[in-house]
Amino acid sequence: MLPRALAFIRRPFVVDLRALAMLRAGIATVILIDLVIRSTDLEAHYSNMGVLPLQVLYEHVWNPYMFSLHTISGLWQVQAVLFLLSGAFAVALLVGYKTRLSTILAWIMLVSVQNRNVLIGQGGDDLLRMLLFWGIFLPWGRVYSVDSKDKPLPETYNYFSPATVAYIVQIALVYWCTALLKSAPEWSKDGTAIYYALSLDQVLMPGGKLIYPYPMLLKYMTLGVYYTEMLIPFALFIPFRVTWWRLLFVTVIFFFHLGISLTLFVGLFFLINWASILGLLPPLAINWLEDKLLPRAKRLGPRLARLRPHLPAWRLPVQIRFEATVHHTNESRELLRYVRDTFVSVLLVYVCWWNLDSIANEKWLMSDRMRWFGYLFRTDQHWGMFAPAVFKDDGWYILDGTTPTGQHIDLNRKGRPTTEQKPRSVMRLFKNDRWRKYSENYLFIDNMYMRPYYCNYLLRIWNEDKSHPPVNHLDVIYMKEVTQPDYKPVVPTHENLCSCEVPTPIAPPAKVAAGQ
Repeated sequence: MLPRALAFIRRPFVVDLRALAMLRAGIATVILIDLVIRSTDLEAHYSNMGVLPLQVLYEHVWNPYMFSLHTISGLWQVQAVLFLLSGAFAVALLVGYKTRLSTILAWIMLVSVQNRNVLIGQGGDDLLRMLLFWGIFLPWGRVYSVDSKDKPLPETYNYFSPATVAYIVQIALVYWCTALLKSAPEWSKDGTAIYYALSLDQVLMPGGKLIYPYPMLLKYMTLGVYYTEMLIPFALFIPFRVTWWRLLFVTVIFFFHLGISLTLFVGLFFLINWASILGLLPPLAINWLEDKLLPRAKRLGPRLARLRPHLPAWRLPVQIRFEATVHHTNESRELLRYVRDTFVSVLLVYVCWWNLDSIANEKWLMSDRMRWFGYLFRTDQHWGMFAPAVFKDDGWYILDGTTPTGQHIDLNRKGRPTTEQKPRSVMRLFKNDRWRKYSENYLFIDNMYMRPYYCNYLLRIWNEDKSHPPVNHLDVIYMKEVTQPDYKPVVPTHENLCSCEVPTPIAPPAKVAAGQ
């Protein structure tokens, strides 16, 4: 009876090895996309010439338990090399080459780049980091990988371990904690949270503009979002008809984040959440995908083979070969598995405890002396999107530059004459979501140290472009709007956050005439 009971209890935590492989590929793809986006701001976000020089990082936002390889140099060229290295590890993870090692190295580089500039981080970064961390303990390279090429197919695709429990619990924590942190009445009672969210022009997408004028629709959507986040994770723990509950969860979460991506500018957040659910696909879905995709992949193979003779031969100038001579007995393998599973189980308890931080009584909270592990291995996490309430402060930036002739131009609008008129799309003023997040942090009083570095960076890069009219003074202005209930009009207020000037060159000393 006991084995049957245990088998019944663990059924929700059994996953398909093929789904884990898809999870691996999805996470690796998101990492590569993230690297491409981040690489467009190597100097701005990761060098000493940008908005967060190393000395400022260490002085204001550094935690003594954090580590970052990206802090070894303030040169953007060094950062470029590190980004290429990160990309190589992500590609290795994508194809499943030396999967365990690739996962560890990709995780190290991901933590490293996130630690280098925490001012541009968001909740999706936490989830991406945690999925990669739990992946270290998952056999997500067992199938659909280079590593599995010469190995026989597993006897069964079903797999269970404490790591699969950790993976599923982690996903549930994202939605449960997000809902529990939304304690303001506008979420669970008034139903006005989405109205306030769509009033934020900095994140408003075209889809959000379409539904914004309909208050009753926004009310029902608000309640739908709140109770979806609160209730849908329970589907992951029901031990009967697991396939159907999994399909329900995956379908709901897919369309849930599709709706978010169409209405709000959230960067890679929706892609990360889509990737996170790939490991939950049941065998029924995987079999269907194999029937549809494998025949096409097989037809593609011969075509690639015909192209191979026409490709130029290329070899690395240096070849490195590793050989392992360690032989494990059955007893040693069992011991290693026991140690691994125990470590993952303890760590899962630690992560769950950490998530009690903002939703439990103070006596249950983790003490500061226990948090070093979370900061060191970046298992720290906080799922507070639009919680406990939606921000009411909104607005847009004016980068008011003054030319030597006294003309005022807006650097944020490609040098057009400065005006306080609201742009048609505030969201389009941001190059990407990393800059939007940075501008959000720029407003906080606690982050006032950021302001002169951003101002001087903008002034310098503007003047370095010789096609721009020179600017010798810059004011970073925020046109603040505080959202009012019931679509009441708002009059923006002018806030000058920072001013900076081009340094006046020091004149060389006058030459002394001979004989004086």
